[in-house]
Amino acid sequence: MAKERGRPGTIFLCYLVGLSRWCGALSIEGKPYVDDSPIFYESDDPFVVRFKVKPIVTLPIEQSVPITVPEVWNSLSLTDGVPLGSFGWAQSIGFRASLREIPAKDGRFLLELVKRQKAEATLYPLTKEDERKLRQRAVIKTEKGEVEVEVPDREEEEQSEAVHRSSADGKEVRTSIQTQAALARIGALMGFNVWIPASDRGAVEQILSADLRPKLLSRLPLNYDDVTLRTIQNIDVIWLSRRSIRRAFEVEQTTSVYSGLLRMADLLALQPNMDIALHIVAPDERREKVKSEILRPVFSLLERGPMSNSCSFIANSQIEELSKMQHLAHTSDSILEEFAESFDE
Repeated sequence: MAKERGRPGTIFLCYLVGLSRWCGALSIEGKPYVDDSPIFYESDDPFVVRFKVKPIVTLPIEQSVPITVPEVWNSLSLTDGVPLGSFGWAQSIGFRASLREIPAKDGRFLLELVKRQKAEATLYPLTKEDERKLRQRAVIKTEKGEVEVEVPDREEEEQSEAVHRSSADGKEVRTSIQTQAALARIGALMGFNVWIPASDRGAVEQILSADLRPKLLSRLPLNYDDVTLRTIQNIDVIWLSRRSIRRAFEVEQTTSVYSGLLRMADLLALQPNMDIALHIVAPDERREKVKSEILRPVFSLLERGPMSNSCSFIANSQIEELSKMQHLAHTSDSILEEFAESFDE
């Protein structure tokens, strides 16, 4: 289909899927050809039909024109009769498809639009939602085919979260911070370097004893793609041995268990060969909630097997018991298996 539609002189109007913006136009300069050298993927690039093109107009992202601008939306036959901002509009008009052929009238309008925008350079600032989409989109391969992943943000802790106790300077400390600090202390005593997300690192550092603070990392010594690194950076606690992740913990007190599991599922999907143990740490009374979330059907489709094979539950009380053990410096992290509970599908 790409070969049939792509003839010399044909114009490609460039559209940013996800941001819903027109960002330029290209003119095909020659016949299509097949080349499987990696461009969009590190290997097995599926986009092998390619064209030699000449830029007519290219626009920076913040000057790219949103299709939702009324003067654009109301001028296109493609969107005629489609309510602005209606659910699923992009799918309904075929804007998820590759090389979507559009009516000539719409094509002329859009080409003039991006040419005029190149001269006028009107700014369309990115919203926070736009920035989130740019940070977090990635395509992964699963046994069911390719899936587009959006790496979930760390949720803001609810103001109503229970307070465990006061810190040394009298300020109240969230229960989740206390749990992160306990996990950091256990890991550090066992000889691991510890990663805590930047948003929580300062509070955890205040709780840790001075001799263990050097074990907290300010930068992950890992060589992964940007999307994978952003996923890892958002996990609540990670134990690392040199440049290798040994264990990862999501601490769920009052926030959604699902969000933490989704981060871990994305990590396993992005790096299916990564050999790490995953744990959800939550209050004892949330055990059934954690179990039901781990056993969700969506988490059974990972390439490396169901999430329940990789992720276990550890109750807060178990972490407290473990933290009181003597000689942690001479204890292997495999002892966690005695405190963790796995769930069968």
